[in-house]
Amino acid sequence: MTGLPLNLLVALGIGLLVGLERERSKGSGPTRGPAGLRTFALVALLGALAMHLGGALLLGIVVAAVAGLAGLAYLGSRATDPGLTTEVALVAVPLLGAMALTAPLPAAAIAVIVVVLLAGKTRLHGFVRGTLSQAEIDDALVLAIIAVVVWPQLPDRAMGPYGAINPHLLGLVVILVLAIGAAGHVMTRALGPRYGLPVSGLAAGFVSSVATTGAMGSKARAEPAALTAAVAGGTLSSLATFVQMVLVLGAVSRPTLLALAPALAAGTAVILAFGGLYTLRAARSAAPPPASGRAFSLGAALLLAAGMAAILLLTAAAQPLFGTAGITVGAALGGIVDTHAAAMSVAALVAGGKLAASEAVAPVLAAMTVNAAMKIAMAASTATTAYLLRVGAAVSLSMAACWLTAFATGALG
Repeated sequence: MTGLPLNLLVALGIGLLVGLERERSKGSGPTRGPAGLRTFALVALLGALAMHLGGALLLGIVVAAVAGLAGLAYLGSRATDPGLTTEVALVAVPLLGAMALTAPLPAAAIAVIVVVLLAGKTRLHGFVRGTLSQAEIDDALVLAIIAVVVWPQLPDRAMGPYGAINPHLLGLVVILVLAIGAAGHVMTRALGPRYGLPVSGLAAGFVSSVATTGAMGSKARAEPAALTAAVAGGTLSSLATFVQMVLVLGAVSRPTLLALAPALAAGTAVILAFGGLYTLRAARSAAPPPASGRAFSLGAALLLAAGMAAILLLTAAAQPLFGTAGITVGAALGGIVDTHAAAMSVAALVAGGKLAASEAVAPVLAAMTVNAAMKIAMAASTATTAYLLRVGAAVSLSMAACWLTAFATGALG
């Protein structure tokens, strides 16, 4: 079944889905809610038919009529239920039904989101009123202002000495660090510090393992009791680096991936062992006290961005000394900013026949090594000595395992 019949079924399904949730929550007797399973199914079909038969004009009339009926229903029930959620959903469903005619999948997805919001009333209200603090709400507003208002205004071009500083890029670093800190805070509140930080560290590592290492270091400094969990999160963020490296190399040049496979496997095993060990230790340790009221540290994020700017400046000043002397030096310098971009560049040379796969091993490992050094530098600038030693050991030994394995297997040539 395709075309109009299928889309009408999607519209009906949207109405039934929303109506099913409302039917369970509308109650019974004289004080029951104004709309349930049948009402929502009918208005969804009504919206779809209006769009099909009369276009946007007829749909507008139908939505206005439904809104009027919803308003009358609200006037009759506001004494017992002052909320407007059901009435608003009643207006949204015919629009979703109409949308299902031309975009059934997005309409169904939005309907699922609507149902989740409707069904999550108790949990959402409890989270906002009983879990979130005013400081956390303030932090969310700060992050939103920086990401939506400040960052787009920053110039996206090379500036300063040697053209090394890109304010837009550094602003993105600040946003990433703040977002990672906020995600770690949310995961900590949801799962507890012992599990939330390792999980959020691994997930955030796919965005930026360097920034995650720094953010977890800031967490360890701010909350010493969460040191082990923060170390687990910082270490597991490097696991994401290895996973991404495999995906990137496999997509650009399979011969390069095969040449590096033993080295990457060894490094992954080491970082996984450290990350797993610290995660288990965090799980078995006494539960740290609840997370502090702040979701992140803006000062720590700005400090990390300043450190990256200094490193970029020093790199730009040193690059003329190397010139174009070698791909390895170029890849290593590229690893300061993005190890995966540097690896992709080298792998692209292999894919283009300009470099042998065996000759790509050293440049890729050099990029990863410099990137690992960046993580250690970020840990040193944001964290305690205990965090630095633990994460630094894990990252250093993983890279040592990569180089030793590459040498032992003859991958370095």
